[in-house]
Amino acid sequence: MVKYAVSAPQADLLRELAAVSDAVRIAPGRTQVAWALEQRGLIKRTWRGSGHVAVVTADGRYYLKHGKPPRQVQAEKERLAGDSAQAALAPADGAELVSRLHSASGTITVADPAPRTRGRWRAAYYDALHHGHVPEGHKVRWNGRQRGDCVFTLVNEEAEKAAQPAPVPRIDVPAVLDRPHPLVRATRRAMGRSQGTVDTRGRAGAIPLHVSRPLADRALRIMHALLAEAESRGYTAEPQTDLQRGEAVHTLAIVIRGRAFPLVLTERTTKVPHEPTPKEVRQRERNPWIRLPKYDEEFNGRLALGAPAKGQYQHSYAHSDGARWTLESRLGHLLQDLERIAAEGERRGREQELLEAERRRRWYAAIAQAREQQIDQQLAKVLAEQMRTCFRTQLRRVRARTCSGSDSSRVGPLLLVVLPANCDRTCDRPALTVQGGVGPCQPAHGRAQALAPLAVARLALDACDSHRVVN
Repeated sequence: MVKYAVSAPQADLLRELAAVSDAVRIAPGRTQVAWALEQRGLIKRTWRGSGHVAVVTADGRYYLKHGKPPRQVQAEKERLAGDSAQAALAPADGAELVSRLHSASGTITVADPAPRTRGRWRAAYYDALHHGHVPEGHKVRWNGRQRGDCVFTLVNEEAEKAAQPAPVPRIDVPAVLDRPHPLVRATRRAMGRSQGTVDTRGRAGAIPLHVSRPLADRALRIMHALLAEAESRGYTAEPQTDLQRGEAVHTLAIVIRGRAFPLVLTERTTKVPHEPTPKEVRQRERNPWIRLPKYDEEFNGRLALGAPAKGQYQHSYAHSDGARWTLESRLGHLLQDLERIAAEGERRGREQELLEAERRRRWYAAIAQAREQQIDQQLAKVLAEQMRTCFRTQLRRVRARTCSGSDSSRVGPLLLVVLPANCDRTCDRPALTVQGGVGPCQPAHGRAQALAPLAVARLALDACDSHRVVN
């Protein structure tokens, strides 16, 4: 839907631009206002030099004269022009409206109807409401009675109630503390008889409080109710001490499913103009350059309970007094938030454990595979060395018989090892040509049994003493 409404800052800027015939430079602080006017077609911006300049368009001058942009006027005319035709398509009575809702899976949306069309739909709605056309156990909802889209919904009340979450149990806060919680008693002793601000933050074994003295009793009663309810649900409330930046930090935490959630109860403050004290006035007279604060923080009577500032769970759970509720009525919601965060953390922990287990499994599988590859490579290296040794032995026998003039036909079965022409002594993977027969030299390792069928051929040496195969 196109926005036609113009806010007060936008109208002021539009009047300023219309009062000048030339382009006006837009201040950096009014860039968003100018952008909104440009989106409505009331001004036109362009970049010049180091900033934007703008001029009023014809639509902007029309708005200043009539109070409405021409686009809105034209849209209203078009909407009213088809009002009669759209009104004729509206349901005649409540029964037809309910029938259409059943056919449309329970929801009908009429896009921004004109007054007459809206009136026809309104009449059908009230007819269905007051003449018993709505099925038993259902109700018809209507949104957009005065402006905007009209949305009619047929709601099953039983299904709606079943889909609603269970109500949060309320935690009752006692009016008087007869038997306070041990931590509440320790906090009351830590407070002492101070009549000003009560600040027990950083006190070991006490509840962290930062409130005005009139609200101290209420704060203690709230913490007593919260701690007692947490312990009744099987949780523990215990003071904790952490080391941060070399200093001991004392906190109070509720432990749920092994996760500690620190809590602190404070009173909210409001900024008020600073009033110089007589001492500050005398210091200002002696030193005019001294800077005094502009504002002071004063307690405003609203309590807030949640995670400490700058902590792990900052802004994760926090409730306070509001305009329509008190902190006492939000204690159940606070415990529910803590339980939800603990359950979510436990779920993430299980998922992380599964990921770590899968990562370890892959790591060990990769190590086992690498070990197997290393063993295979070592076996291949040993096998190649054995084959080279066997070949040299056979070669020496052939040389000896060749030099002695023996009949080469009597040379027994020999191992045929085909080496490349550029083979050197470091070649560890000679090629084998198997033509049948069993050679006199076989490696003893069990993994080399696949190479048992060895080739038989006659070997000879050429003039340059290189290796070659003799058929």
